Amino acid sequence: MTTHFAADTATLTGRSMRHIFRSPDTIITTAVTPIALMLLFVYVFGGALQQSTGVDNYVNYLLPGILLIAIASGIAYTAFRLFTDMQSGIFERFHSMPIARSSVLWAHVLTSLTANAITLAIIFGVGFLMGFRTGASFWAWLGVIGILMLFTLALTWLAIIAGLNAKTVDGASAFSYPLIFLPFISSAFVPTDTMPAPVQWFADNQPVTSIVNTIQALFAEQPVGNDIWIALAWCVGILVVAYVFAIISYRKKVS
Repeated sequence: MTTHFAADTATLTGRSMRHIFRSPDTIITTAVTPIALMLLFVYVFGGALQQSTGVDNYVNYLLPGILLIAIASGIAYTAFRLFTDMQSGIFERFHSMPIARSSVLWAHVLTSLTANAITLAIIFGVGFLMGFRTGASFWAWLGVIGILMLFTLALTWLAIIAGLNAKTVDGASAFSYPLIFLPFISSAFVPTDTMPAPVQWFADNQPVTSIVNTIQALFAEQPVGNDIWIALAWCVGILVVAYVFAIISYRKKVS
């Protein structure tokens, strides 16, 4: 059988995206909670929190963390969609056709990247309405988008593992809950030096803090220092490990 990976992946990605556009509540639901958190932290807690951050515009400080929460929420739907496909038997039907087997997984990955990009665009739009402002250059914006997409890709492959190995629908998406809470124990809402020592140690040594610090610096046109290399190392490390385990799980399922 002749397989064409790119064409097969594009076709299956189009199938997944049509499902999303026919039922856009997935993207809306993913965006609603982060936006609600942004409204809450800016207009209810913002006055107190702004003093601890020492910034003039708390929305600018807060937005990177909100974006990461949105990504962690969005990849739960990737695990859910994959689990649903596994349970419906559609994988078996695809594998009986002359298509590249890996295209089935990559279609879910590309769908996740696209759906999350749309969600992030919505949140950026709300952020601008709430007063987010930046003088970041084109290259700084490109760096922000690149880091966000790399983080999305890394978490998507974690979602693939969950979708392949879950026993129930709830189990497929529940893995994302700890990821959603990571930004709350980071520099996303307040500087880590305001936290108790054990909490500060955890916050300083988990991936979200370096990613948030990098995005904040890029938007503020400040030097990113070592944070960008730490952020990239975390994202690439998670991506490589998750990809290897996902492929191993997939081969076991289809063998």
